[in-house]
Parts: sequence; C-alpha cells; structure tokens
Amino acid sequence: MSQHDSYTVQLKENFVEYVYHDNFFQHHEVDTIRQLWNDDIASKATLSGENLYDDEIRKSSVISIADVPEHDWIYNRLVELSIVTNNKHYLFDLLGLHQELQLTRYGVGDFFDWHLDFGAGEISARKLSMTVQLSDPDEYEGGDLQFMVNHRVVCAPRDKGTAIIFPSFIQHRVTPITKGERQSIVGWVSGPPYR
Repeated sequence: MSQHDSYTVQLKENFVEYVYHDNFFQHHEVDTIRQLWNDDIASKATLSGENLYDDEIRKSSVISIADVPEHDWIYNRLVELSIVTNNKHYLFDLLGLHQELQLTRYGVGDFFDWHLDFGAGEISARKLSMTVQLSDPDEYEGGDLQFMVNHRVVCAPRDKGTAIIFPSFIQHRVTPITKGERQSIVGWVSGPPYR
C-alpha cells in the first residue's frame, strides 16, 4: 500500500487499560467458588506459557476449575462479560477460552512480579485477561493487583466479587502478601494473531 492509498481504521475511542465490575459475583457465589479449593491437587504456579517454576518471579498456588457442567455458570458468566467488555472497549477478534480457569491462592510471602499474560508460544493467542477477587479486602494485607499505565502504578479494586478485565499485553503484578491470604480466579480469552 502506498502512502497515497486511503483506508479506514476503526478507532477505539473507549479503550482503557482495565475495566472492573463491582459485585460481578455475589458473596454467596464467591463462597461457593472458594469451596472448590483443594490442597491435595494444588500445585505451585508456573510462569505463563511455561512449565517452569521460578519463585523469584512468581510464588503462589493454583488449581484448575474444570470445564464441566457444574461449573458452567462460572464459565458462562465470565465469557459473557468478556464479550460485552471487548465490544465496548477493545474490538479484538476473539475465539473464546482456550485454557481452563484457574483458582489462585496467595499466602504470606507470595507474589507475582511485573509480567504480561501475552507472549511467545502457548500464550501468544491470549487477548483478554480476567481476574475475579474472591477474598474480602480485610482478609489479607499486600496482594494488590497493580497495572503499569504510562509509567504510573495503578491499583485495581480489591472488593470481594469484583471482576477485572484487561488486554493481556498490559503489564501487571500482584504485590507480596504480608498478612492473611488472597484468592482469585484468573482466565484468558484467546483469539487469532493480531494483524
């Protein structure tokens, strides 16, 4: 295409670094989700897209929330929210969830340093990341989900039941837990390569 050719670009006037939805899951729903935690099947969280555990970058525990009929209500609600959010703010080409949702637990000393959820290999199809706060803010200290927005650190809401969605290429972290325990759901909506 020469510099004289014209083409139309659909601008994303509503783009934001992250979107949050208070009380996306009601407290009784959050309590039901938290009951899925099982210490017997929990594993150390690996780095995104790798089977590598590196406790200098990430230290937490995870279990998969199996994509089975009794969990459909969790999957369906999060997929619907991701579609609505994408249509309003991002206009990415999406195909759906290509990995099981994770239930994540951060205890004292646990953290996840600055990272992207998007990268080479298995995670190269991720377009939207989402997390749901399952712990009440007074259950833990530290453990803030933070975003790097134009060299400024911004903290996401901590309220129980809040869902947060953001493009997987936005840099973010979870600060170290200094007291108590933080639980969350994390998941990723994937799509074809950016072009």
